[in-house]
Order: sequence, then structure tokens, then C-alpha cells
Amino acid sequence: MQAGSAGQRVVPSWADPLPARASRIVGGPLGRHAVVGRHWFWTPLRVVLLFATITLALGWLVKAPCAQTYRDSAGALQVDWRDWRQYKAMCYSDTIPLYTAERLDQRGLAGFPYAASWVEHRGEPDQQVRYMEYPVLTGMYQWVAAKLAQSWIAISRSGWLPTSAPAIVYFHISALGLSFAWLVTVWALVKLSPRRPWDAALAALSPLVIVHAFTNFDVLATALATTGLLAWARRRPVLAGVLLGLGAATKAYPALLLLPIVLVALRAGRLRAGLTAVAAAAVSWSVVNLPIALLFPPGWAEFFRLNSRRGADPDTLYTVLSVFTGWPGFAQVRTLNLVSAALFVLACAAIIWVALTAPRPPRLAALCFLVVAAFLLVNKVWSPQYSLWLVPLAALAIPRWKPVLAWMAIDALLWVPRMAYYLTPAHKGLPIEPFLGAVVVRDAAVVALAALILHSIYRPPTGPDPDMQTYRDKTQPANPDMSPYQRRYCGYAS
Repeated sequence: MQAGSAGQRVVPSWADPLPARASRIVGGPLGRHAVVGRHWFWTPLRVVLLFATITLALGWLVKAPCAQTYRDSAGALQVDWRDWRQYKAMCYSDTIPLYTAERLDQRGLAGFPYAASWVEHRGEPDQQVRYMEYPVLTGMYQWVAAKLAQSWIAISRSGWLPTSAPAIVYFHISALGLSFAWLVTVWALVKLSPRRPWDAALAALSPLVIVHAFTNFDVLATALATTGLLAWARRRPVLAGVLLGLGAATKAYPALLLLPIVLVALRAGRLRAGLTAVAAAAVSWSVVNLPIALLFPPGWAEFFRLNSRRGADPDTLYTVLSVFTGWPGFAQVRTLNLVSAALFVLACAAIIWVALTAPRPPRLAALCFLVVAAFLLVNKVWSPQYSLWLVPLAALAIPRWKPVLAWMAIDALLWVPRMAYYLTPAHKGLPIEPFLGAVVVRDAAVVALAALILHSIYRPPTGPDPDMQTYRDKTQPANPDMSPYQRRYCGYAS
């Protein structure tokens, strides 16, 4: 948009009370005679990416207490998680223990994901052979990061680089790549909303990113999923399918976005494009997975085997029902799998009905949020970092800062009772009941966001949309359709 022109960019401090109040720190909402688009460097994209960089830096600082080391009796550097530091400091990250747990510290084929195996619970009735438990691209990302960490350690022995425990070096290298993936996610969000670029700040400044960007590897999937949606928005269905297929080879959730794409394509009369995206996703997923599946069948199947046999995680509604009612039905994994799958199928059927009966074609982001939220709510696993899946979708689907930030804060704060529960009462932690109470509050917040989306789908605005007020040239008269709120904050109050 050229400086001083009547562009199409939405002004958050005009359209939303929360940004308006926050803008008082820098002098208040954008004024009537403001001219935009003149700064040679600080575009909305660069500002939002700066926000994301600061948030990632805070996320690294949150995990830093778990990156401490000590020297053992042999003089070797070890990760200092003594005295339950990872829970007391609330800095736990899966990345650090996975370095040895997934045999990434081994060299040669012994450390290659899906080829390396180990025996868990040796000598016990539940003894079993284990392999890398992550999808192929996530497993390969871990392996490459491990090889880089080992190279770093080798060079550091000559005195050219600082050193630390191998698992800590691996964590830092992994975190660097994950940071880049999240910046790609934020970049794609800005590009997806050219009229509302500042909504991407909801993701860039999300407290969930501070807590969970480096808890696991899920931001790899958010980058592929969000760029896939961007490719679809730019009418490139093949590229969209390829990116979503690669995302599904990283974490399963990007595959869920194919259903909303088909529904939106159907309503828009572009069903062929939607099916093309699905086919491209299937091909790209197969290209990545088939070599590993053929070379290392047991290792490749570990992800599916583990997910089919595991029970309900503590942070799911199934555990909430079991603990608070005493009903043992979900202890049977087969029953749990059937109930979870049936509920998700019913939820998808309801979303399909919504998409096909809405008075106006729903926005893709809205349907994507509903599908992913339904999956998380009825799934038997909701690992804490899974909430990152919803962050970009919420920023796109719900351009209302207060409810989105409220949910993010609630979900981020769930980390506190989670760490206290993992600490256990024996180590001055909490029993499970307070944690489950916080889980219910988190789930209620997600349901509330879904309700807001459904309301916007079935009751779309019929008059001038106050959220769509844009920058105007200073020579233009005031918009007579402006809301009283906007008149007050834009200098038009009588």
C-alpha cells in the first residue's frame, strides 16, 4: 500500500477494544490524519517477525534452567536434572531426554531413526522392542540435529567452540531450527491476511509459544500447515497438498486440514482443486514414508503401533471422567480407541453439515480451527505442545484479540499445575485432581472459541462490518457508518 493512499489494511486499534487500550502506551489509537506505508524498513511483516523473535527468545530463557550441566565423578559433563529440576523450574522439554531415549547419541546405523532399536522393560512381563516413535520427517529432523550436535562436540574438543553436555548441544541446535520454523509460520500468517497483518501478532506474541515452542517438535508441522494454507489461498492446490502431506509426515494434524479444504472447494465450485490438493498430499506423504517403510518396516510402524496401544493421557477428558466418576471403562484401550474415533467422526460429520448449510460459505480458517479443536478435545492424547496447532488457526479464524489471548493465557498457565502434578506429592507437588480441573478450564476455553466461530458462521454481519474499517487518506471524510466506539477512538466523537 502506498503512503497516504486509501488502502485496505484493517486498523486493530479502531476495530478491537484490547489493541486500542494497549496502544495508549505509544500514544493511543491511530489518528485521523495518520499516513501509513512510508517507513522504509518497519513494515507490518517485519514488526510481527520481531515480535515473534522476542517471544522465541523468552521461550528459550524459560527452558534455560533445564540446560544446566554438572560434572560427574568421572569428570564428564551431564545434564543437571537432579532433584527434579525439570519440574521445579517448570522448564521441561522432551528434546533433552529424547537424545538418549531415542538412541540419537549412537553413531552409524545404530543411531539412525527407525533402524535403531532397544528393549524396554527388559525381563518384565511387558518387555517390548522399541523404535523411534515419531513420524518420518520429525525423526529425520532429530537425527540431523543429533549429527550436528556430535560434530559440534568433536570440534569443541580442539578448543574452537564452547562445549556442553551432548544432549544440551542437541537441544540448542534443535531449538535454532524450531525457531526458524515458527518464524516461517508467522510469515505465512501475515501473508494470509494482507488486510489484517496485525492479527498475526496474536501468534507472534502468544504465551503458548513462550512455554511450548521448544517443548517438542510441533512447530515444524505448524510451518508446513500454515504455508500449505497460504498456497491454497494463492490458488496453488498442488503445492498446498504437497506442503500438507509433508506436514502430515511431520505430525499427523496437517492432514486434518484437507477436510476443510475439500468443503470450502465444494462450496466455491472448485471441488476439482480440493481433490487435487488431497491427491498431492497423499503423494508427498507417500514419497517421504515409503522408503523408510520398505527399509525399516518395524521402525516405521512404531508411531502407529504406539498410538494404537497407549492409554488416555492425563490431560484428556477421558482421564477427567475416570478420575472424577471412578468409572474404569476407559482403562480398556480398545474401548478408548473406539470411543475416541467415533466421537471424532461425529464431530467431522457435524462440521461438514455446518459447512454445507451455512448461509454464506465459511472461511477456511474457521473450518480448520473447528476440525483441529474437535480432534484435540476427543482425542486420547493432548500433549501440551499440541495446543500450538491451534495458535495460527485462531489468529486467522477469530480476529478478536481478547478471547484468543484469554484462551492462550489459560492454556499456557496449565503448564504450572502440570509440572506440579509430574513432581508428585511425594516431592511437594500436587495430586492429579487440581491438574484435571485446570484441564477442564482449558477445554472450556477452546469450546468457547469454537462457539464464537459457529456464531460468526451462522450469524454473519449484515451491515457494515466494524472490524473491516481500514486506513483512509486524510483528505477523505469520516465514514458515516463508523461505530460509536470507532468514532470515539478515531477522533470523530462530537
